[in-house]
Amino acid sequence: MTPANASRQLRVGIVCPYSFDAPGGVQFHIRDLAEALMAQGHHVSVLAPADEDTPIPDYIVSAGASIPIRYNGSVARLTFGPRIAARVRRWLVEGRFDVLHLHEPMTPSLSMLALWLARGPIVGTFHTALLRSRALQFVYPMVRPSLEKFSARIAVSEDARRTLIDHLGGDAIVIPNGVYVETFRAAQPDERWQGTPQAPTIAFLGRLDEPRKGLPLLMGAVKTVVATHPGARFLVAGRGDDGMKAAIEQLGELAHHVEFLGGISDEEKASLLSSVDLYVAPQTGGESFGIVLVEAMSAGTCVVASDLGAFERVLDNGRAGFMFTKSDSDDLARAICEALNDPEERAKRVAQATQFVDQFDWSEVTSKILTVYEMVLSASTALDGVTEDPAATSPRRLGSRR
Repeated sequence: MTPANASRQLRVGIVCPYSFDAPGGVQFHIRDLAEALMAQGHHVSVLAPADEDTPIPDYIVSAGASIPIRYNGSVARLTFGPRIAARVRRWLVEGRFDVLHLHEPMTPSLSMLALWLARGPIVGTFHTALLRSRALQFVYPMVRPSLEKFSARIAVSEDARRTLIDHLGGDAIVIPNGVYVETFRAAQPDERWQGTPQAPTIAFLGRLDEPRKGLPLLMGAVKTVVATHPGARFLVAGRGDDGMKAAIEQLGELAHHVEFLGGISDEEKASLLSSVDLYVAPQTGGESFGIVLVEAMSAGTCVVASDLGAFERVLDNGRAGFMFTKSDSDDLARAICEALNDPEERAKRVAQATQFVDQFDWSEVTSKILTVYEMVLSASTALDGVTEDPAATSPRRLGSRR
């Protein structure tokens, strides 16, 4: 194998551990990375769980159905087992990849299987940021012998890097999640979602029934905000009937100030973010980056976010948005009112965000990831690229020493 260079077309295999039946941040990151690489002429195949009737792009290969499992403070749809391992092995053989890129390889799903089954130039991207993780402590013994297979490790934020160091040892290059910045800058506002000085609009996007996304916290701030801005409207986008019902009960007579939009498309999300006066990120923890903050910043919308470390860094330590004390509805209400009451300061922070956000554009992120690929290919002694690991013969041997 000759060293990679900027003009070489690579065959890249990307593995997603989470199902595309209910896509979230990791799935969207993988989708956008695949399309950014293909736009530069590289061949990309993505292996991911997906039901037969789930619409997926041609470059995604379904590894089969998944099951919902509580994992790392959320509910993840994962897949595992001998039959799935056989599909992973077949995909590896047929793919003839120059580089294998595994996302969240410590999650008991496809990426873990691929790490165990393959050898050659392997890159791992770690998205999780948790102070303590029983899940990582549980799976670590199963994958410890395979950790040496990584040619390079990427963390999407300093928080994810710290989680990796604390739980698994070793280090990682920090390369942030990517956003197509221009897509959000060019998005057209929708008059249904636009506010006025007398009736500002405030948006939230996220899974409504996942407590750490912070919807109950935001609903707890509605009363104080409405007292100062009686015409304020809160636009809530995301799935989760149980979360919506709980929010309506929590709001009581203030429920008419909140509009539940349900699940929205990528195009609708861009339009929503470009329409509203504020985007609020009330997450209480477990966030390694904050991709929707970057999307709102790209759309030119002012962000109000909890003071999680990952959010502080995305918002340039508060210079590119307003911050409040996490898990504190009163302080969230204060930050929202502060932003609404001072249009000049709001515009100043939006201007800072507009400049700061360019570093997260996929053009920058893809270039950094390709540099990692080139590095591992140059250093690789595997003449035939990614191949099967002959020591891995049965999924039941996962975690055994090679």
